[in-house]
Amino acid sequence: MLNKNFLIENIKTLFYALVIAIIIRSLLIQPFYIPSSSMEPNLLVGDRIFVTKYSYGYSKHSFPFSPPLFKGRLIYNKPQRGDVVVFKTPADNRTDYIKRLIGIPGDTIKFINSNLYVNNSEIIKSKISSSDVIFCGKKQINVFTFEEQLNGKRYHSVYLKKFPYQNSDTFKVPENHYFFLGDNRDCSKDSRFLSSVGYVHRDNLVGKAQFIFFSSDRSKGSIFSIWNWDEILRLNRFFKKIK
Repeated sequence: MLNKNFLIENIKTLFYALVIAIIIRSLLIQPFYIPSSSMEPNLLVGDRIFVTKYSYGYSKHSFPFSPPLFKGRLIYNKPQRGDVVVFKTPADNRTDYIKRLIGIPGDTIKFINSNLYVNNSEIIKSKISSSDVIFCGKKQINVFTFEEQLNGKRYHSVYLKKFPYQNSDTFKVPENHYFFLGDNRDCSKDSRFLSSVGYVHRDNLVGKAQFIFFSSDRSKGSIFSIWNWDEILRLNRFFKKIK
């Protein structure tokens, strides 16, 4: 009888712990892993970040596996230009992407001579480096690094030195939709690619990226290689706020 009661109590404890974890993950905060270089230099492959789920309210995508519990968005708070946002891609409503919000409903977005324009106004950027090297996929590339200012927020963006993405059509952001770009401008699949990402409906927003809580460079080895932690762990990125 003692063994049976012990087993039942442990099952109950695990069940309650699971319920609490789901509630925290769905309503408060969720960790994410950065798998690509599209947000360099601000987010690196190997960064682990916390995303607040309550920042923009809740939709079905706030919950694991996106169950159709309700339609639309509850307690909706509008995101702001410059926010770094996790969202479900419109192509499959399943894959998580993280990008910077550039355009809100009604905005016009355009690239002219590699310069970003929002509502016919150029987004001011100042070159801070001509010799940085970052990743584009698995390749290392030479880039210009700029500081851009959007809605009062300052952040770094990078462009290839040859500026391959020079001009674009005008993107008109529809009602209840948003336009996103990666900070690694020439190495990001984002809202410029209408067939794969395009405009993102507000119901697809998952949450706002707040800070990096852990970061490791997998190219230097596994985090289980304790003897190499001085090379693997990026201690200077721990608990770094995402701008």
